[in-house]
Amino acid sequence: MVFSSIFFIFAFLPVTLALYYIAPMRLRNVILLIMSLIFYAWGEPIYVILMVLNIIFNYIMGLDINLKLEQGKKSAAKRSLIFAVLINLSLLGFFKYYGFVLNNINAIFGLDIPIHKLGLPIGISFYTFQVLSYIIDLYRGNIKVQKNVMLLGVYITMFPQLIAGPIVQYGDVEKQLRERRIDFSRFSEGVHIFIKGLAKKVLLANEAGEIFDKLSAGSLADMSVATGWVIALTYTFQIYFDFSGYSDMAIGLGKMLGFDFKPNFDHPYISKSATEFWRRWHISLSSWFRDYVYIPLGGSYCSAKRHILNIMTVWMLTGLWHGADWNFIIWGLYYGVIIIFEKYVLFRNEKTRIPGFLLHIYTMLVVMIGWVFFSITDMTRGFSIIKIMLGIGQHGFMDNTAMYYITSNIILWMIMAVASTPVLANFENRALKIFTGKSRLLISFAYIAMFIIACSYLVNDTYNPFLYFRF
Repeated sequence: MVFSSIFFIFAFLPVTLALYYIAPMRLRNVILLIMSLIFYAWGEPIYVILMVLNIIFNYIMGLDINLKLEQGKKSAAKRSLIFAVLINLSLLGFFKYYGFVLNNINAIFGLDIPIHKLGLPIGISFYTFQVLSYIIDLYRGNIKVQKNVMLLGVYITMFPQLIAGPIVQYGDVEKQLRERRIDFSRFSEGVHIFIKGLAKKVLLANEAGEIFDKLSAGSLADMSVATGWVIALTYTFQIYFDFSGYSDMAIGLGKMLGFDFKPNFDHPYISKSATEFWRRWHISLSSWFRDYVYIPLGGSYCSAKRHILNIMTVWMLTGLWHGADWNFIIWGLYYGVIIIFEKYVLFRNEKTRIPGFLLHIYTMLVVMIGWVFFSITDMTRGFSIIKIMLGIGQHGFMDNTAMYYITSNIILWMIMAVASTPVLANFENRALKIFTGKSRLLISFAYIAMFIIACSYLVNDTYNPFLYFRF
C-alpha cells in the first residue's frame, strides 16, 4: 500500500482516522498499532511475523540493558547492546545483502553457489535504524527504557514513516508516545502538508520519472551529450520530488495523529557545496550516521588521516545502506571524496572568494553526476552515460531526441526548478502572516485544487512507484 493511491487516500486513511479519533485517548495507541500492522501486511503479510518478533526481541533487550545499567553492570550492559545491534544488523544484512554477497563470492572464486531469491521486507532499512537508535540511546542514558511493549511497537511500526522514513529517533517521540496534543489546527496543518507531498509525487515526480525511464533505457551509441544531461536532470527532479513528497506525506500524517516528525528535506538544490547539500537532503539519515557512526568513530576531533578515514567509512556505509549493488557503494565513496576535497582544499580557507553562483553551479554538477551513479545499477552503463555527459567519445552535442524532450518539457522543468527552492513556501508563509479571511480561504482552495488534480491523475496513472521503497 502506498500513500499516493486511491485506496489509501479514500479507504484506509479515512477508516484509520475515524477509528483513531472516535476511540478514547487510552486506546488510540492500540488502534495505531493495529492499523500500522494491517498497513504493512497489505503488501507483505509474511513479514509481519518478522516485524512482531523484532518488536518483542528489542523490547526484551531494552529491559535487559536497562536492568544491568541499574545494577551498575556496565560491561554486561555493553555486551547486551552489542548482541542486540548484531542481531538487528544481521537481519538487515541477510535480507538485503545475501544475494549481493553470494554473487560476488561466485564471481571472485569462480563458484556456482545457488542463490535463492529473497523478497526484501519493505522498509527494513528504515525501521532497523530506528530500533538501533532506541537500543543505543538507552545504553547511553539519553532516554528511559520503554516498559510498555505496545508503545515500543507503535514506535517501530507507525505507518506514516514505517516504509520509507523519515528515520525517527526514539528520543524525538519518547514523550509523544505517551501523550500528544490533537486539535483541529494541528490536523489542518497535517492535511496541508500531506496534500503538498501528494502533489510533489503525482504531479511532478511521476512526470519526471516517465521521461527518465524512457531515455535512460535508450541506445548509448546514438546518445548525444545533451540527452545525457537531460537524463541526469530528469532524475535529479524525480528523486527529489518523489522522496521529499513521501516525507511530506509522512510528516503530514504524523501531525494528523498528533506526532511531530522533524523535516527530512530543506531545499537541498539551493546548496553551495556537497557538504551543505547533505545537511539539507535526507536529514534524518545524515543525522543518524552522524550520531551513531561518525561521532563514535572520532568525528573531526582527531588527526587529518583519521578524519579522512572516518568520512570515507561513513560514506561507504551510506552508499551500502541504499542498496546491495556496487553502484551504491561507488556513489557513497564518490561523495566521500568530494566532501574531503571540500573540507581540505576548496573550503580550507573559510573566507573563500568563489562567487556564490559558481559554487551553486559546481554543487549541482556534482549532485547530477552523482545521481547517474545512483540511478543506473549497471555500472558500465552508468559510467558510459557520465562519459557522454562530459563529451568523452564520438557523440554529438545535440540530437533530435534531446531537442524533442527539451522543447516539450521546458515548462515542466521550470516549474520543478522553482518548486525545489523556498520561493513558494516563503510566499505562502508571508501570505498567511499578512492576510486573513478571504486570502487564507484562497490558499485553502488552492490546496483543494491540488488534491483534486492529483487524485484525477491517480485514477488512470499506472506509473506510481516510490523510489525509496526498494531501500
